[in-house]
Amino acid sequence: MRVLVTGGAGFIGSNLVDRLLADGHEVHVVDDLSSGSRDNLLEAARSDRFRLHELDIRDPALVGLMAALQPEVVCHLAAQISVRKSVTDPAHDARLNVEGTAAVLNAAHEGRTRKVVFASSVAVYGRPATIPVPGDAATDPRSPYAASKLSGEIYLATFRALYGIEYTTLVLSNVYGPRQSPEGEAGVVAIFTDALLAGTPTVLYGDGTQTRDYVYVGDVVDGFVRACGSDGNGRRFNLGTGIQTADRRLHSLIADAAGAQDKPGFAPPRLGDLPAMAVDPVPAHEGLGWQPRTDLSTGVKKTVEWAAGRRAT
Repeated sequence: MRVLVTGGAGFIGSNLVDRLLADGHEVHVVDDLSSGSRDNLLEAARSDRFRLHELDIRDPALVGLMAALQPEVVCHLAAQISVRKSVTDPAHDARLNVEGTAAVLNAAHEGRTRKVVFASSVAVYGRPATIPVPGDAATDPRSPYAASKLSGEIYLATFRALYGIEYTTLVLSNVYGPRQSPEGEAGVVAIFTDALLAGTPTVLYGDGTQTRDYVYVGDVVDGFVRACGSDGNGRRFNLGTGIQTADRRLHSLIADAAGAQDKPGFAPPRLGDLPAMAVDPVPAHEGLGWQPRTDLSTGVKKTVEWAAGRRAT
């Protein structure tokens, strides 16, 4: 199968590329490298079934590229992912996440693509009434980023109605693992790991009781691979563990794996942060045969080992 991955030089995208190649597929990556890295694709570049196309997804050349390649499946992960940046500059967020998604879908139509697998976010749920968030929960976007992701889901349904392009939306909880950047707000596991390995101070916002649902990148990649088939057409699935982990507990796990002191600093809670979040993975198991297989302790150890190895080179 020929698969095109937008944002394939990024954290999740590059891990997906490696899995697709290992499964024997031909993989094309479209990435402008504004946040992704060629280093993430060094292993992939050794394969004659891989090619990187350095291109912005909004570039009109994408239409010609997809028309020529005719990928059977497009995994769309290219996005602006910072909630705070979306609040500061909502127009920029919309250009990348709304205009960009529309451009990818238009190019997929020209390329006779069978299916688009879309990376969405728990942000679309806002402040959910029930945790773990069920698969059929109402959406309540409370940031431009969340609105742009929800807009992408609407575009998917529209292109399905217009042209018959199938889709599956995967709502990702807090993804962590090798290749995640410690820069930015989303990668708290990477942020703590980098600081604890370097011996620099770490900070918890609030009293450390805020919870999140951490899911290992390898498990998320498995969800994307499963969604590339015919299962889950026209549906949204949560990819998470359903388990809430408090910030303080997460810090202890990472400190233990890094062999560092478990003594974080504390700062006032940040405006807009949710007190708790977790998503229900059962519908994904029923619809895709997917389930998280990596417990947090094991995933953290793998992540710390990767980060330590990177620092040693």
